[in-house]
Amino acid sequence: MSTAREQPIFSTRAHVFQIDPATKRNWIPASKHALTVSYFYDATRNVYRIISVGGTKAIINSTITPNMTFTKTSQKFGQWADSRANTVYGLGFASEQHLSQFAEKFQEVKEAARLAREKSQDKTELTNPALNITSHQVLPSPIISSNGPGEEKLFRSQSADVEMTTEKERLKKMLSEGSVSEVQWEAEFFTLQDNNNKLVAALHEANASVDQWKNQLAAYQEETETLRQRVAELELQGAQDSSNESNKEDLSQTLEELELLIKSKDEEIQMLKSQKCSRWEAEGEREEMLQKLQELEARNAELERRLHLAEQTLAETLAEREKMQSEVTKAAELMDVKIFELSEIRQGLAKLLESN
Repeated sequence: MSTAREQPIFSTRAHVFQIDPATKRNWIPASKHALTVSYFYDATRNVYRIISVGGTKAIINSTITPNMTFTKTSQKFGQWADSRANTVYGLGFASEQHLSQFAEKFQEVKEAARLAREKSQDKTELTNPALNITSHQVLPSPIISSNGPGEEKLFRSQSADVEMTTEKERLKKMLSEGSVSEVQWEAEFFTLQDNNNKLVAALHEANASVDQWKNQLAAYQEETETLRQRVAELELQGAQDSSNESNKEDLSQTLEELELLIKSKDEEIQMLKSQKCSRWEAEGEREEMLQKLQELEARNAELERRLHLAEQTLAETLAEREKMQSEVTKAAELMDVKIFELSEIRQGLAKLLESN
């Protein structure tokens, strides 16, 4: 399979550019977003390539040769020229560290390509000395200027060389097309892996949010129970106060309103419990849950304010009751004094009448 023949040895992400063929100065972006740029090694052909795929199109397919040079033009941008593709590629990285790593890997691959070429040349010279002679030496003139049979042999040798070159080009084209398809599958795999990591992170975040909401709901339930107890205490105090019927009616109405508010709050809490989203929908409904929790906090504040007013009203009622009792006591004391004075006056009159 092709995946066993060519494997990625280094990958990074960068914004890809190509030089404008018209001006040879301006950069043309190859895509709207950062792409995966990878170094590939073809063990069969002993060739190193830089490949980047955008969608179904190979944006970069550059075979590294020993005479190539990667140049850093800024802290986050680098470029190299590819004479075979007749263009200049530029890469914009997210940080200076990513640029340095890519440049170091380029130098390593360039050196490996040089050693591979030297090794290939040595192997070619050892296995095919005839081609080595024809590539470095000029054929003796007797073969060229010989008779018919010599010319026929030379023609056959040249025809074999042409056929061999054509066959090599055809094989290179087939291997290149297979490598592009392989890079496309590799890019899709990286994309799926990245999406999977994002989904896992979103799932963890959603679970954490659900736990937080559960804790908040428990806290609100506890606070609601406390409010109920306070309302029950107020009801007991209101039941004991029988001196002022109008104040009791006001307190009862206030308590009924508080009970209705507490019931509505319980219903909202139940709605919050019943409207728990699934793991995949938790992220989308977080704002709605937060808004409802804020509304619950506002209603709790309102309940506390109304309870405080009820407590103040009850305290005022008790104070008025004590005041009225004290005034009644004073009036009774005055009446006793008046009655005692009247009795003394009557006794004095009775004595006067008897003396007369």
